[in-house]
Amino acid sequence: MVEVVFAKAFRRHVECPEASFEGSTVGDVLDAYFARFPLARGYVLDGTGAVRKHVAVFRNQDLIVDRRELTDAVAAGDRIHVFQALSGGST
Repeated sequence: MVEVVFAKAFRRHVECPEASFEGSTVGDVLDAYFARFPLARGYVLDGTGAVRKHVAVFRNQDLIVDRRELTDAVAAGDRIHVFQALSGGST
């Protein structure tokens, strides 16, 4: 099983509790998560199914590489962390 964990910032807007699912890629696991918690999908993925610009998805401590197809491999015991990415600042 792969655990999915959302940052607290998401939990203020949508139900997205920690949960575990089976899958061999980040996409497999997130598809299973969104099947159970469908409202969370729109906060993470855009209309094409890619990770939204201001969202960061990690497999364990590593930022995923494939933000469009979500093909990064996962294994039992891994954790997928979903954060709101920070951007901007003063120039």
